Amino acid sequence: MILITGATGFIGSALVWELNRRGRTDLILVDRFGCADKFQNLLGVKYAQFVDRAQLFEFLETAPWRNQIDTVFHIGANADTTGTDADFYLHWNVEYSRKLCDWSLAHSARFLYASSAAVYGDGSQGFSDDPALHYKLKPLNVYGFSKWLFDHYVIENHLLDQVAGFRFFNVFGPNEYHKGRMASVILHAHPQVRDTGKIRLFESHRPDFHHGEQSRDFIYVKEVLAALLFAYEHPTVKGIFNLGTGRAHSFNQLAAAVFAAFDLQPNIEYFPMPEDLRNRYQYYTCADMAKLQSFGFPAFPDDFASYVKEYVADYLIPHKHLADSSK
Repeated sequence: MILITGATGFIGSALVWELNRRGRTDLILVDRFGCADKFQNLLGVKYAQFVDRAQLFEFLETAPWRNQIDTVFHIGANADTTGTDADFYLHWNVEYSRKLCDWSLAHSARFLYASSAAVYGDGSQGFSDDPALHYKLKPLNVYGFSKWLFDHYVIENHLLDQVAGFRFFNVFGPNEYHKGRMASVILHAHPQVRDTGKIRLFESHRPDFHHGEQSRDFIYVKEVLAALLFAYEHPTVKGIFNLGTGRAHSFNQLAAAVFAAFDLQPNIEYFPMPEDLRNRYQYYTCADMAKLQSFGFPAFPDDFASYVKEYVADYLIPHKHLADSSK
């Protein structure tokens, strides 16, 4: 059996969908619903049992299925990059993760977990997933620091040869509809183009970046799933890995791809970045993917524009979830 935390969230629910598509329904889903619309991510998928995240460890002590769990995908976390309650992040992103990791290893279950590119801070130290770089990193927010702390636990307790962690870069795609401010720029851009015919992007507040030329390693959720399932199918994949595409695209390129999905010419308006974000904003991210590729995972082709078009045309415009589509 496979246990998946964060199962009602964006990547967790996408993973459930993909496992269903591959014939797996022996899934234990762990999460909370949180907001009124989040449950829609699980409509149409198949699984064995749903467990409230606060009851997980009680479940693991008493449930008859606990000894059948051979893999844990720990995707769940508080992923709000603007939060400031450090103790809340410490509890859910660090201590909860540590406890579940320890349980998995004690019960001979593979442990694959979600880290984040937020650990790289402003990127001044580069984006290498070499553990030797870990101690030089300076995350820009409490969320990034909480992810850094759990990676630190893995490194300091010599677990790199026992678990697999993935530093997600900027993931976009269907099932992120509940994320609000934390959703991808593509999700926010869609109604702007639909309703106003333009897209608003942050101005740059650094002289070395023109407006809209801030860049990210944007990765489509289906690419993320391909990497996670590759690791699942290849037990030798162990360590902490970047999970991006290995290339960066600017927000101007993103906007152009969204307009192309509407068959429109770009019309971009730039506006000042909120004050509370300016000192915690990443202007550039790009994953070094060499380590995961060294295990045989193929390099991603540059399908960014076509994936943006698929997301907008096949999911956002008709407002479909992954389970609504046969793709």
